[in-house]
Amino acid sequence: MRTRRVRAGERSGGRSEEEDGRRGRGVIVASALALLAALAAAAPASAQGSGHGFLFKEPVASFAVRGGFAHARAGSDIFSFTTDQLTLDRSDFSGFTIGADLGLRLSPRLDAVLGVGWAGTSTPSEFRRLVDQNDLPIQQTTTFQRLPVSASLRMYLTPRGRSIGHFAWVPSRLAIYAGGGGGAMWYRFRQRGDFVDFQTNDVFNDEFTSSGWTPEAHALAGIDLSLTPRLALTGEGRYTWAKATMGDDYSGFDKIDLSGFAVTAGLAIRF
Repeated sequence: MRTRRVRAGERSGGRSEEEDGRRGRGVIVASALALLAALAAAAPASAQGSGHGFLFKEPVASFAVRGGFAHARAGSDIFSFTTDQLTLDRSDFSGFTIGADLGLRLSPRLDAVLGVGWAGTSTPSEFRRLVDQNDLPIQQTTTFQRLPVSASLRMYLTPRGRSIGHFAWVPSRLAIYAGGGGGAMWYRFRQRGDFVDFQTNDVFNDEFTSSGWTPEAHALAGIDLSLTPRLALTGEGRYTWAKATMGDDYSGFDKIDLSGFAVTAGLAIRF
């Protein structure tokens, strides 16, 4: 096999960390405003009653499926090193998220919620300042995935509905909630492709992976918009805090930052 060696080259530059931060915050704010605007537009002037009928008893649980955008804070040194050496920006670690929640009613305004989610990106890149001996880019792909499994308490700040006698329960058109909790998060940070041995300047093909479980904590706030007595449109913003020790492939790096903010919307069914 012919040995490939590295040489200095001018590859495309990237944005600064400050520019990445502004872009990430802009995406979060825009996503949140779009979600709130959509829900506000769908809500009537009066949020006292759903206008869509009633249930014969107050619901005891709910199940929701949601999707949206997860912004990765990407604040640890592995991200700084990766974005400095490769044509990646911190915003490349943010992307689509999907999740599901099972809410168990503890009182008219309090739920215990079990949830699971997934967020991930897979982004091709190349070394910023180095090419191989044939002036070809040195390419690789970086994958970043997070999967939280959590338990939360969700407190409704406005009534979810009202009982009429003993035989009917009418949902409110709009209900606002806030809460928090904790759990565990599985993550994977993987890089596959061509890399540079800075000792010898040789280019080699390899895969580096760090994965595992770590504790997480989160705070959340959201709104439910009733479409029918059983079906609701739900929107939520959630900030998660988590860090994890990196595996042997990344020895010498600090803990990887798994924190971030997610904005999601979906459908919930009451039963």
